[in-house]
Amino acid sequence: MRTLQRVPASFFGMVLGVFGLGSTWRYGASIGLVPHWVGEVGVLAGCGVWFALVAVYVYRFLTARDGVAAEWRDPATFSFISLLPAGGVLVSVGLHPYVPVVAAVLLWLGIAGQLAFVAVRCAPLWAGTQPLDATTPGLYLPFVAANFISAIGLGAAGHEKLGYLFLGAGVISWLTLEPLITHRLRTGPETPPAARGVIGVQLAPAFVACYAYLAVNGGRFDTLALGLFGYGVLQLVLMLRLWRWILAAGFTPGLWAFSFGLAAMSNTGLRFLYSRPDTDVRIVAIAVVVIATALLVALIVGTVVLVVRGRLVPAARPASSGGPEPVPPVPSATTSR
Repeated sequence: MRTLQRVPASFFGMVLGVFGLGSTWRYGASIGLVPHWVGEVGVLAGCGVWFALVAVYVYRFLTARDGVAAEWRDPATFSFISLLPAGGVLVSVGLHPYVPVVAAVLLWLGIAGQLAFVAVRCAPLWAGTQPLDATTPGLYLPFVAANFISAIGLGAAGHEKLGYLFLGAGVISWLTLEPLITHRLRTGPETPPAARGVIGVQLAPAFVACYAYLAVNGGRFDTLALGLFGYGVLQLVLMLRLWRWILAAGFTPGLWAFSFGLAAMSNTGLRFLYSRPDTDVRIVAIAVVVIATALLVALIVGTVVLVVRGRLVPAARPASSGGPEPVPPVPSATTSR
């Protein structure tokens, strides 16, 4: 049971990837590309992962509160906690066809939770408490990803106008954060190999913004959606160029930071492929869907291998005599230098 006390909040990123892959092929089933069960297995698996991780996080809070508190305070790891309520919003989308009342409760609780997290944990950053070396793509999670996810959930539930509010909040937050984060990546100290997975979050904003926009505009792949998709493809090109550098430490759970961007990439790519008759851009869409799906499957397979080898959860650090066990390092966040 002590292993559960070391499960970091960054593992909630797995929910985004597994659910997102299932959501892609739920849409694929709706247009006749795959059997219905293919998408539902992925969606329900993502829901199951979220419920399991929530139970683990509650267990950690009850039995290893010092570790949870340290994760909350750490400027390099706190942003991943925002994925707990945001993941609940995605779960509401997955469960809506089966238990709409439960889905509605999860939707509003998740939205309230992500707003509360931003108010309580993120607002104090305006007082100048965020160190420069912790200004990584992980900051997108509470400010950008959580708002886009709320827009997706509201769009799926039929509250498109409210969804536009969160879409706007996410887009403006993205536009203000991106120059700071990319400047830090270009000019700051090189990210250590074990922490380079967090760069994967940089793939997400454009594709998730496109996904959220489609969720609230009725699924119309217009010029704005096309532009967002194009910027996402540019980020993909940059990531592919850096793949050796990113994988310098081998496969680690931190690579799940790529998962939401990949999931949104496959989802929007499939919608793009289905809705645009242009032959040239359809070729781009096909390539994007194939790459994203293959990389997500590779993430899942790699994680299963880590589980079999007993290396999924970070090893415990030796605790000082008489003191609490320190919080484990989160492999997908920047470490102190």
